[in-house]
Amino acid sequence: MQLDKVVNYHKALADPTRIRLLILLAEGELNGQVLAEKLGVTPATVTHHAAKLREASLINERREKNTIYFSLNDYFIKNGSNATANLIYRTSQQKGGEEQMNEEFERVRQSVIKNFITAAGQLKSIPAQLKKKLIILEYMISKLEKGRKYTEKELNEFIKGFHQDFATIRREFIMHQFMFRENEIYELNPQEMWAKWETLS
Repeated sequence: MQLDKVVNYHKALADPTRIRLLILLAEGELNGQVLAEKLGVTPATVTHHAAKLREASLINERREKNTIYFSLNDYFIKNGSNATANLIYRTSQQKGGEEQMNEEFERVRQSVIKNFITAAGQLKSIPAQLKKKLIILEYMISKLEKGRKYTEKELNEFIKGFHQDFATIRREFIMHQFMFRENEIYELNPQEMWAKWETLS
């Protein structure tokens, strides 16, 4: 599964037109017609390539009346690259056993969990700060079974064991790459793809 996800990320980039499209979007949001003109292709071709990039979470899109605007998803472009390096070097890094989490990270993690999770295991509220939110999402997601496929109903019931706003938390799982969805079925992503709270200040 880890290898498949990394390969899919690079497949999305494995086309000169898609690379050029991303380079153009690095300068700012553009609509499909402008991209087609700059790339010298038809709008239909832009739509095709944009769909591939969107599936890999490399771009965002928004609709304004009849016009679709595209922009880079900076976080996932960088995260996918990091996941590749982590996968390649993981074996050598884990020789002799997996390293323990840095003591300071563990202290922060436990502090956030203590502040937001009750003794009964309920989530008091969804953290507003991104770092704390990722810690809580990671804590929750760690309770799911690796390799298991969950229906939306099953995932909703799991989330409701922590908090009633299952729709928001389910979206956060996808948004921060903890899970992926295909044909209304949800499954955990490789841990290398999860959003890393340790990198946030």
